Amino acid sequence: MLQEPLAGCFVMLNPMATILIVEDDALLLDALTGQLQQLEFGVHTASSVAEATTLLQSQAVDGIILDLGLPGADGMELLTWARTHIAGLPVLILTARDGVEDRVLGLNAGADDYITKPFNMQELQARLQAMLRRARQPAFTQASSAAGGASTTIGPLVLDHASHSAALNGDLLDLTQREWELLELLVNRCGEVVTRDDVLAAWRASPPEPGQTAAPPLNSNALEVYVHRLRKKLDTSPLAIRNIRGLGYMLNRP
Repeated sequence: MLQEPLAGCFVMLNPMATILIVEDDALLLDALTGQLQQLEFGVHTASSVAEATTLLQSQAVDGIILDLGLPGADGMELLTWARTHIAGLPVLILTARDGVEDRVLGLNAGADDYITKPFNMQELQARLQAMLRRARQPAFTQASSAAGGASTTIGPLVLDHASHSAALNGDLLDLTQREWELLELLVNRCGEVVTRDDVLAAWRASPPEPGQTAAPPLNSNALEVYVHRLRKKLDTSPLAIRNIRGLGYMLNRP
């Protein structure tokens, strides 16, 4: 079920975070445990809803990777229990159920993300990273919050978070609201993969652009258009928005 990536492809995600893996396939459970431990995660494991519920009542975890097809009780029962008893605990569903209805049911029940088997470990890594990050702070938290300032500078690019404006080589960039939000997210995570789902989720949570009563359809095709526009506006600088195939985008440090 696990599609092995090439050696050396892993990036340490969130050292010291602890993940509970709930999976009844012993081979997959061992493989996931080993991969996450290589990334310096703490790992707890369970093979049933009852075992996971007992563990969660005695151990603190930062997130759950949850299979749905578990013996005795369905994984959805654990998701419902977790949402009722542990506020804000992020849950990533990892399952062979690949129907649209299953995805919608899982997400509507409170899952933060949904991956179907077989899967690629690099994609799971990126989605887990994004899920934990969203749990720690809002998607568009100002990068300056951590630095204690009102602006962020990367090479010739300066972002003013208060005014939602950006200047390149001292010249103000003409950005739409969605372009600003995308640029701020890429800058906040400069050098990291920003998944398409991250951007689309944040866009959907933000108000419509000025002059619009409702947001237009926001999907991967729309995102590619905005990325193309943003690249053109940055093409006179050493900053580059890389397309990370199958995952999303990354702003390279100059």
